[in-house]
Amino acid sequence: MEKRDYYEVLGVSRDASKDEIKKAYRRLAKKWHPDMNPDNREEAEERFKEISEAYAVLSDDEKRRLYDQYGHAGIDGRYSQEDIFRGADFGDIFGGFGFGDIFDMFFGGGGRRRRSAPRRGSDLLYELEISLKEAASGTEKEIEVPRYRKCEACNGTGAKDGKVRTCPTCHGTGQVQRVHSAMGFRMVSTSVCPTCHGRGQIAEEPCPVCNGTGRVHGVEKVTVKIPAGAYDGLRLRMAGMGEAGQNGAPSGDLYVEIHVRPHPDFKVDGLNLIHEEGISFGTAALGGEIEVPTIDGKHASLKIPAGTQPCTMLRMKGLGMPDLRSGKRGDMLVKVNIEVPKKLSKREKELIMELEGKEKKRGIFRK
Repeated sequence: MEKRDYYEVLGVSRDASKDEIKKAYRRLAKKWHPDMNPDNREEAEERFKEISEAYAVLSDDEKRRLYDQYGHAGIDGRYSQEDIFRGADFGDIFGGFGFGDIFDMFFGGGGRRRRSAPRRGSDLLYELEISLKEAASGTEKEIEVPRYRKCEACNGTGAKDGKVRTCPTCHGTGQVQRVHSAMGFRMVSTSVCPTCHGRGQIAEEPCPVCNGTGRVHGVEKVTVKIPAGAYDGLRLRMAGMGEAGQNGAPSGDLYVEIHVRPHPDFKVDGLNLIHEEGISFGTAALGGEIEVPTIDGKHASLKIPAGTQPCTMLRMKGLGMPDLRSGKRGDMLVKVNIEVPKKLSKREKELIMELEGKEKKRGIFRK
């Protein structure tokens, strides 16, 4: 099948930056990773390999230059499939959050390790959106996480009665090799054994619940405790709540990444909150006291000094966001906007004109 254009595969323009390419790949990889598509795994594997190859080329300056100049011929004629992926920093994108070893997935480990060895379960990443008020006060959220967990029926062995034997296809290695000859070259490819799925052993009688895999896929409800002072981009680790391990290995971890929704009344500046409040001309000139909202959902009194000018910032200590570690709160900064009335009565106009005349005499307004 003819290869698609790499830029088209990732859905980016030909002048896309490295950051744009990385973001596009991360989004598509999460969508098409085989573990996230258990019901359509074969198609997902093909799509995942396609977008990973596109990222491996376009994230490398030299490979991207050759591709831009010669197309696929500039890559296929110079690099083997293994060399295309060599050097691509997939870990910089996922950091271990449930997307495994890309190199192993495509080349069966390259002889670097035996697939029959116990393998720790993959980590998972869940993105959770909360309100600014919830971030300030802390909260609990129940989320639904699709994941593989250990089969309780066979305790993860994959065997109905616990009896297993060496796989006759791979002879216990968990891998199979295929030899291809083309144009005078002899190529050997290694892949996961299709009989034992890399375990090296098969059950004499497979578990009817997990079909001998030792794992079952489902959606699990998980309660996440979000601490007061959570901020946008914070990652919470929930040990052992990731994918179940294989061959007795431990489960991976679940990471919950917090995203804080913008608030209509407050902007976040570190631990400080910025709030804009309108006051009348009279309050600005004579001073007074007003009620302003706080992130806790209550109101607090704010003193307006006489002669307050437009856009003045007034500080209210201890009404900002709490520090995640110490619990100490920042401040709320209130930006004062003076509201000018659009309609005035005849008497109000006369008073303003009288005031303006007195101020001119005192030299307040200067040309």
